[in-house]
Amino acid sequence: MAIYLDNAATTPIAPEVVDAMIPVLKDGFGNPSSIHSFGRKAKALIETSRRSIAKHMNCQPAEIIFTSGGTEADNMAINSSVHKMGVTHIITSALEHHAVGHTAVNIKNIDGVKLSLVKVDSKGNVDLKDLERLLQEDSKALVSLMHANNEIATLLPIHQVSALCRRYGALFHSDTVQTMAHYDFDLEELDIDFITCAAHKFHGPKGAGFLYVNRKVALESLIHGGAQERGLRGGTENVAGIVGLAAAMDLAYEDLEEHKKHVQGLKTYMIHELKEYFDDDIDFHGEIEPDKSLYTVLNVCFPKTDKASMLLFTLDIKGIAVSGGSACSSGASVGSHVLQGIKADMTRPNARFSFSRYTTKEEIDFALKQVKTLFEKTLV
Repeated sequence: MAIYLDNAATTPIAPEVVDAMIPVLKDGFGNPSSIHSFGRKAKALIETSRRSIAKHMNCQPAEIIFTSGGTEADNMAINSSVHKMGVTHIITSALEHHAVGHTAVNIKNIDGVKLSLVKVDSKGNVDLKDLERLLQEDSKALVSLMHANNEIATLLPIHQVSALCRRYGALFHSDTVQTMAHYDFDLEELDIDFITCAAHKFHGPKGAGFLYVNRKVALESLIHGGAQERGLRGGTENVAGIVGLAAAMDLAYEDLEEHKKHVQGLKTYMIHELKEYFDDDIDFHGEIEPDKSLYTVLNVCFPKTDKASMLLFTLDIKGIAVSGGSACSSGASVGSHVLQGIKADMTRPNARFSFSRYTTKEEIDFALKQVKTLFEKTLV
């Protein structure tokens, strides 16, 4: 039995999305920059997709810039803030995805901007008082904080952060890769400058995403070349990927509340069963209350065992795919920077279980059975 519980890394593409993409791959092959009928057909597919996405986000179609995914979108937002908007102070946290953290450090080293890390607590919550203190410094600031942590699921109070940024005249960028199409976004109501999207996090194709750019701010091209995306992102567009992105978003928002109810139910059930089995010798990294935690992710801190390093490998042998943190860092020789950032006990094994609309209770039960069997044999 093969069970996939690593949906925070990527999700299986939805059959409906494949169905939307196949005709484009077969017949929509024209270059969107070409003026003939083949090019016009491809261009129309892109703009129809852009309008559909903008409608879901309640923003203007021109505020959606298609990218290859979340990493490129994060890089574009942060680089533009410094090079186009005159930012001299980047405020972020030690828990951000490397697409933000490494980009901020690189810009600091090259451009000499100030880089500050806001304080976080043991559950990954941002200290809003410390954020306000940093914003009070006499400098043009960009705040870059993710909407939900991709490893420990803690949600950012995004509206409160937005209000603080506006009070002190700061730009606000949020990496929303893990929450896009899992929550509603009303970008007329949420005052924010940049948010990011990667289609493969919600049953769309890899290699397609977007950056939302508030029409009040300027953007600098990160990839230079042709005049695609209004001159803001050179390169022939990934037409099939963009169509797949729009289709995946349509699918997600068709029954979002039912999706949330189903997945949150699985997460709540798994938490209960683990607590029942391990009593007090189990913990969870990050917040787990539904109003404070991303419902698709659960990071479990297991009891100490003499075979802690074999946990993920053993589960994989049993047919259960989980991770110890961000898939982007899976080849690293050091532990999770997120767990280090919240000062977690690194001597205890952890596993990130992440769920999707396709995850079933039967799969959770099988995973729980294997976990219980594993720790029954290895507890010291």
